[in-house]
Amino acid sequence: MSVQIEVKESFTVIGKLGQGLAAEVPQWIPALWQEANNGFGEIQNLAKTNEEGNLVGLWGAMSDISESFERWTDQGKYLAGCEVLDHSVAPTGWTKWIIPSYKFAIIQCNQDTYQSKFKYMVTEYLPGNGYSLVGAVHEFYKSNETDGNLYLFFPIERILDK
Repeated sequence: MSVQIEVKESFTVIGKLGQGLAAEVPQWIPALWQEANNGFGEIQNLAKTNEEGNLVGLWGAMSDISESFERWTDQGKYLAGCEVLDHSVAPTGWTKWIIPSYKFAIIQCNQDTYQSKFKYMVTEYLPGNGYSLVGAVHEFYKSNETDGNLYLFFPIERILDK
């Protein structure tokens, strides 16, 4: 399994925020994505784009209940949204998070392989390579990929912003 190690500077996501039990993710996270997709026109002008004018990407950003970007316990928070320009102000009904800088271990998956790849990273890859998880895992969806693939971003080192 191919794992990439990358540093990503802090970035901003605006989306629809939810909180729920980790064991009940299928009951509450899909509704956040539906709400975010239905209202995307409200934040489209804030979205960060690449050189071709395409969205940089969509994030399923996660945090502990205190929003300090620690790992989930039995419950957590999930922000279904879009990477936006850093100075953006969230419209009413939307939430803005500034994700801190981290070094990430990144693996590609899809809905069918999500659980097995997540488990592989936590139980085999990270400890086998001298890494430990130092925060909440995030999901990243490339806007130009419509094949159902996503990328799991496992934070392995917090990078202090200058």
